[in-house]
Amino acid sequence: MSRASDRIFVDGGAGKIEVVVDRPPETSVRGRTHDTARGMALVAHPHPLYGGTLDNKVVQTLAKTFVDLGYIVLRPNFRGVGGSEGAHDEGRGETEDLLAVLAHARQSFGELPVVLAGFSFGAAVQTQVAQRVKPQRVVLVGPAVGRFPAATVPPDTIVIHGERDETVPLAQVLDWARPQELPVVVIPGADHFFHLRLNIIRDIVKNSWRN
Repeated sequence: MSRASDRIFVDGGAGKIEVVVDRPPETSVRGRTHDTARGMALVAHPHPLYGGTLDNKVVQTLAKTFVDLGYIVLRPNFRGVGGSEGAHDEGRGETEDLLAVLAHARQSFGELPVVLAGFSFGAAVQTQVAQRVKPQRVVLVGPAVGRFPAATVPPDTIVIHGERDETVPLAQVLDWARPQELPVVVIPGADHFFHLRLNIIRDIVKNSWRN
């Protein structure tokens, strides 16, 4: 499925938040004709101080996957990245900003089901967001749970991690998941950035989705 994209700005605690909205072609950006959208997916990018942006390849893969599944996708830039104002806040302000983007999306598109997804730092932040809202589903890719505060997540959360991740070792993710009895899908041979394995992430999410 092809996608249509728009760039908007949402008011956040530290100023404007730049957000790209990806949607199935038949879904209006203003939510006037969102009958065919099955929900909204909020996708968070990796650490902004290490080059993370809404254009990250893993983030784009997640966005394309959710558009294919029929979701309106929102990809914000964290504070200090691209057109987003403010400065990095170690996940605290970023959590509030994601909630602000979600509130704006609900005003624009209505009370559609919400999916929270993220990669690396963004995945860790989404565990905090999940404590504050009731998501339909959570998808965490390469979650930086040993490097930043990570909360417990719903039992049907999809967690995907690389076997050879040197940035966030698999053992750290298993230590976080074990008390929750949370399954972790391990991609053999994958590093933190899932080089040459983005299609596997796409397939895992699509094959795990409810009809």
